Amino acid sequence: MRHTQRTIALFWAPLAATWVMMAAEGPFLAAMIARMPGPEFNLGAYGVAFALAILIEAPVIMLMSAATSLVKDRISYLKMRNFSRGLILGTTLLLLIVLVPGVYRWLTETLLQLPAEVADLTYGALWFFLPWPSAIGYRRFLQGVLIRAGKTRLVAMGTLIRLLAMTVAALLGYLLLDIPGAWVGGLALGTGVTVEAIAARFMAAETVRDLLAEEGNSAYTGRTVTYRAIATFYLPLALTSLIGLTIQPLLTFFMGRSVSPVESLAIYPVVHSLSFFFRSVGFAYQDAAIALIGERFEHYRELRRFCFTLGAVATAGLALVAFTPLFQLWFTVLSGLTPELTSFALIPARIIVPLPFLSVLLSFQRAILVEGRRTQHITWASVIEVTTVAVLFLTLGFGFEVVGATAAFTAFLGGRLLSTVYLVPGCASVLRESLRGSA
Repeated sequence: MRHTQRTIALFWAPLAATWVMMAAEGPFLAAMIARMPGPEFNLGAYGVAFALAILIEAPVIMLMSAATSLVKDRISYLKMRNFSRGLILGTTLLLLIVLVPGVYRWLTETLLQLPAEVADLTYGALWFFLPWPSAIGYRRFLQGVLIRAGKTRLVAMGTLIRLLAMTVAALLGYLLLDIPGAWVGGLALGTGVTVEAIAARFMAAETVRDLLAEEGNSAYTGRTVTYRAIATFYLPLALTSLIGLTIQPLLTFFMGRSVSPVESLAIYPVVHSLSFFFRSVGFAYQDAAIALIGERFEHYRELRRFCFTLGAVATAGLALVAFTPLFQLWFTVLSGLTPELTSFALIPARIIVPLPFLSVLLSFQRAILVEGRRTQHITWASVIEVTTVAVLFLTLGFGFEVVGATAAFTAFLGGRLLSTVYLVPGCASVLRESLRGSA
């Protein structure tokens, strides 16, 4: 059976809704922090804490894609579950090590060289992010199982629960707790992911019971579900997340030492949240494409068409905000930035307009390579992206003394463009092999 654009959209839409809801967290929290005392330092600290927390939990991020691709029966479920638990334990211990005062001081004062006010606020915020690695790893594994079973609406339901829990925690922190804005952001996000993980456990219960009741398909399990095979498959994906997520801490490090450091650190999470909102629909496409493309890539053409349409629409949406009066509405009225900070955000917001299209394309390329078991190409693309980001920022931010935030988002766009170009030959090779195999 061939997939129509409508059937693809119906499968993808609940996953996209999860990412859009998650993308709404950033602007909501940034707007709240901007209205609390010390907005510049607290926005900067929230951005740094978020970047560090994301970097530390990077190894578990791809568990959703891995579970979607690999979990097909009882044996594969049990092996992936145990593998996931190991990753969760390791990342949680790593965050605890970072929170050791001596380690933290070296990281923020010696390595990142953050302003003292930002570093102090970041430390408190990071404690609220402590549940992140375990909660995110656990729920992403279970959500991958649900996607494989075609239950994408349950994934969206879990994210809605997360958003509600995050909102309640944020409002309680804002209205009742006498704590800094950066801490309120950490409290809200930590509460949200924990509640979502609990919800995912109940939502996936029936699917997990069905998997545990099945006998393994020997043709499949003999090929893919040894721990060695899982590690070989997953390691490039984990490295991809780890390498890719170094971009935010790397840019934070550079912006803290560049032109207008406080202003750049303050607007970075706001501009990034806006771009993330429109890029989020592309993130959802990776797991949808993995589930729908077929073992012999028989649905490639339909999914490619959907990819280009989705990317164009997402980029047009960001352009509408960046190049019209909606810009002032978003940054000044909704996000609560001062006129001075809003003026700093104008050029970066316009520079990153192509990013949503590139994000959709990258998700589709990764889906092809995951299903083709060529995950090492994804890792090298991330290496190219991070290297390009570093070189471009050093050139623009330090060589030409461009404002830190402008240099950061220009470098981000350049890195993403080169990474997608690099993946084109690898995807073409996978598709050629699939055609030969089906001939």
